[in-house]
Amino acid sequence: MKIERLIGILSILLQREKVTAPELAEQFEVSRRTIQRDIESLCRAGIPISTTQGAGGGISIMEGYRVDRTVLTTPEMQAILSGLRSLDSVSGTRRYAQLMEKLSAGTGELVPGGSHMLIDLSSWYKTSLPPKIELIQEAIEQHRAIRFTYFSPKEESVRTVEPCYLVFHWSAWYVWGWCQMRKDFRLFKLNRMMGLTAGDPFPPRSSPLPDLEPERVFPIKYQVTVLFDPTCRWRLVEEYGADRFTVEPDGKLRFTGGFPDADSVLSWVLTFGDKAELLEPEELRKQLGALTKTLADRYRRS
Repeated sequence: MKIERLIGILSILLQREKVTAPELAEQFEVSRRTIQRDIESLCRAGIPISTTQGAGGGISIMEGYRVDRTVLTTPEMQAILSGLRSLDSVSGTRRYAQLMEKLSAGTGELVPGGSHMLIDLSSWYKTSLPPKIELIQEAIEQHRAIRFTYFSPKEESVRTVEPCYLVFHWSAWYVWGWCQMRKDFRLFKLNRMMGLTAGDPFPPRSSPLPDLEPERVFPIKYQVTVLFDPTCRWRLVEEYGADRFTVEPDGKLRFTGGFPDADSVLSWVLTFGDKAELLEPEELRKQLGALTKTLADRYRRS
């Protein structure tokens, strides 16, 4: 992938005074012409790179930019490379590990064998997610639209999207792009996509960064109060933190929090069985009562 190679080239230039195009071509297993195009891309991105021909020549970051060469300390570079390696847990390949090995070549102290940071971004969807991520990555780089059937709480629809960013947020993967149906930028969850294919090329457009504030992604509609059995403490701490509930005189736990829709509230409370009681809001308490009665009747009949 081009973006990974650009990161790799920049990292090497930050570590070394000068490097030749043949060296970079060999290290990244591409042609010298590809390296030349990569250098042009870095220059367009504002990195002041100079090239000199002949004996002793090569590619380097301009001397006036020297102060920024030391911006990344060894621990910071280790963190970056650990992050790159973590992407292998999603893709199911060693592409990023190999990139990390190339970045650390000749700098033994950069990624020591005892590196203590391990990041695993994989999920239960190990077979279905990697092909989607690979396809969307290529579509973004080639400026090609993607087409898919999307399943949302409101509807099932076929969307054509001009992808801009792959986003990992709240333990899930999303794509941010221009939705041709809605005529606006939208965030789509990869696990809700089916039949994903690459479509026609599109002219790049200026894209704002996605607003990932919780209130934006999942706007709150209901403020709820739930009373829990003390044995549920571990789960409340894990899911929401210890500051989201208080302990009642009888030991029960009073939880308050916001939810985007009624289904989210009801399904969440039901996962606690008889160890949770929804107190507020009253309308959802009534809905839950009716739902549990329906379930009781259903299982009583069977």
